[in-house]
Amino acid sequence: MGKRKTAIAGQLADLDLRLLRVFKAVTDAGGFTAAEVELNLANSTICNYIADLEKRLDMRLCERGRAGFGLTEHGKVVYEATVELLSAVDQFRNRVNLSHGRLMGHLHLGCAEHMLGLPRAFIVDALRHYAVKAPDVQMRISTMASDDVIPAVMDGRVQMGITVLHGPMPQLRTMKLYDEEMLLYCGRGHPLFERDEAKLSEADLQQYKFVESPRLQPGRELDPVMAGWHKQVSAHHQEARATLILTGQYLGFLPRHLVENWGWESQLRPLFPERFGYTNTFHAISKPHTAQDLVVDTFFRCLREAMATER
Repeated sequence: MGKRKTAIAGQLADLDLRLLRVFKAVTDAGGFTAAEVELNLANSTICNYIADLEKRLDMRLCERGRAGFGLTEHGKVVYEATVELLSAVDQFRNRVNLSHGRLMGHLHLGCAEHMLGLPRAFIVDALRHYAVKAPDVQMRISTMASDDVIPAVMDGRVQMGITVLHGPMPQLRTMKLYDEEMLLYCGRGHPLFERDEAKLSEADLQQYKFVESPRLQPGRELDPVMAGWHKQVSAHHQEARATLILTGQYLGFLPRHLVENWGWESQLRPLFPERFGYTNTFHAISKPHTAQDLVVDTFFRCLREAMATER
């Protein structure tokens, strides 16, 4: 009787770790196409990497086809083992960092869209300071919809996030950064754009179509006036929402700083800013255990120092 074939013989190579990281990213994203942006790789390249990994492990890890992406039983085992392995690698790297005070590794930062359009530039200052303090750390920044940042931090797709929090998040490490003013706008060509403000009433808003925003603070949907608004369309990204409002066919919420930075003051008019305006509060977030991770903790400190300098 012959010897059973060993899937991995000898030590894990750098190639194995690279392939496992790709496999984890594809699984986290839910498929090959969805992982293209995350990995910055073409679909065909990702497919080749997964095929190479399956060959090296001598097992089929996932099903892909018309039925969609899904892990096999072997794939589920390998995914769980990969999460444990990569976590152990990060812990090893952190202990080495602690031993000689030199930061190595990688930092993946997930940021809500258009946050760099804010007048205050302390985030840029923090990135500048971090590049000096941690020149050997490989940094990657991904921009995503605000609502997508928290899940990305929770499931490990990014190590840190900067996004809006609408309430306490005890399961996360958080640090308040800044506030963003949101106003209700209509675009040039909308029936309310040229209307005399003195002749406008809140009831007028119920006659027109409204672009629903996922960033609207919880609880405001219970407002008796807003509950009657005609929410015909939804746009998760601010640029998409702005495009719809600029048509003059819809009302919707946008950050004041975005409208000003893009020079749209003559194209967009705020309506009832005192009544319907609200504030989004941005926070830096990470998983609690990363408080002991020097790569992440150093960036938190750079943010804190940049904010203190700006004040």
